[in-house]
Amino acid sequence: MLTANKLMPQGGGLAPVLLKRAATVELDWDVRQKSRFDITDSQGRQVGVFLPRGTSVRGGDVLVAEDGSLIRVIAAPQPVLVITHCTEHGTPFDLLRAAYHLGNRHVPIELKPDHLKIEPDHVLAGMLRSMHLIVREAEEAFEPEGGAYGAHGGHGHSHGAAPVGPVLHPDAYSGSHPHHDHDHEHDHHRHDHGHGHSH
Repeated sequence: MLTANKLMPQGGGLAPVLLKRAATVELDWDVRQKSRFDITDSQGRQVGVFLPRGTSVRGGDVLVAEDGSLIRVIAAPQPVLVITHCTEHGTPFDLLRAAYHLGNRHVPIELKPDHLKIEPDHVLAGMLRSMHLIVREAEEAFEPEGGAYGAHGGHGHSHGAAPVGPVLHPDAYSGSHPHHDHDHEHDHHRHDHGHGHSH
């Protein structure tokens, strides 16, 4: 069995002709959120995938096998709930509120400008309908937001990983990630200009 332990997000840096020639594999989100799984690609090859823990695979990503061959990942259609706001009685803000409540429950959500997508759950569907949202079942690719569920090389479930869904407090992460410090330095400069006028 071949092994693949390298992932190229969205095939970055590869010539289009190489991507076109690459074998493909269709995987649903349940498999793509794991870092270890076995696949059979479009050329019939068995491949064991071993990625760094916390890595999730997105549609369009390319796996690199140990022999240098490429396997382009396609996000397979799967059962999802598509959530839209009711144009007659609601507003787009209803979707923002829904994303907040789903985020509080740590539900993986795919965020789009005009709709949300989640995995099927009749309890959540009932809650959303009670908020005057339209919930329909569909078979579509599912690409939930990164963050708590580990984007490419993301923090996975480690220290202070961003929750899925809107974060309403701007200081929610202050101090939890050293690499954010440069943002705070810029903030201080902005404050200094303000203080200058107040004396």
